[in-house]
Amino acid sequence: MLVSSLVELAPDRKDLRRRRAICATVLVLGGLYSLVLLPLVPSLLGSDPVLLEALRGSIAAMVAGGAFARIGQASLVLALLAPLPTLMMTDPFIWWAGRLWGPDVARYLGVQGPRGKRRMERAVRFSERYGSWAVLFAYILPVPSALIYAAAGWTGMRLRRFLLLDLAGTFLWVALIVGLGYVIGRSAVNVAHEITHYSLLLTVALVVVVVVVAVVRGVAQARNDESLRT
Repeated sequence: MLVSSLVELAPDRKDLRRRRAICATVLVLGGLYSLVLLPLVPSLLGSDPVLLEALRGSIAAMVAGGAFARIGQASLVLALLAPLPTLMMTDPFIWWAGRLWGPDVARYLGVQGPRGKRRMERAVRFSERYGSWAVLFAYILPVPSALIYAAAGWTGMRLRRFLLLDLAGTFLWVALIVGLGYVIGRSAVNVAHEITHYSLLLTVALVVVVVVVAVVRGVAQARNDESLRT
């Protein structure tokens, strides 16, 4: 259903603005979802890391999930499968954004300035040179995976192929991180328990960091916009 829906929504001139609005809204909501659940990280990391994997799919949650599985306090199968939906939920829309905006999508993915331009150029080179392999190994390439996914969209990769490669690549990444936690075992569990023990203080600290980063980025963006006007 998702595949057919997005294919039908391939960009055309008649209602491109509406389609861009839908795509941008989903991506913004995906970012907000991750931020809203950020305060849950300290409390769940040492109590139910598999649930945290399902909610956020963070590296810390996957390491803890693997470690808990090692000592018999969680299912290894669930630790491997739980993060997949969350990690992949916005990927088709990033691909779609690449189709809708082309290379200009970099601005909407937070890629700005000289460093962002270099990242975008690197993502394009990887996509053009390695094609499907770039999507498969997007998580370990030295560029944000979102840029690889967007590049796959505007360079013409079909959505069905993209989704299959994305699923395989995401599972490889999850297996690598969960496997790391499984190897570490008890030590990682102890760290997770300590984080949960101080969950209130850590939650407050995380919220403060998020607010500060948002303010700094907002100020930087405002200055950049002002310099462009002048």
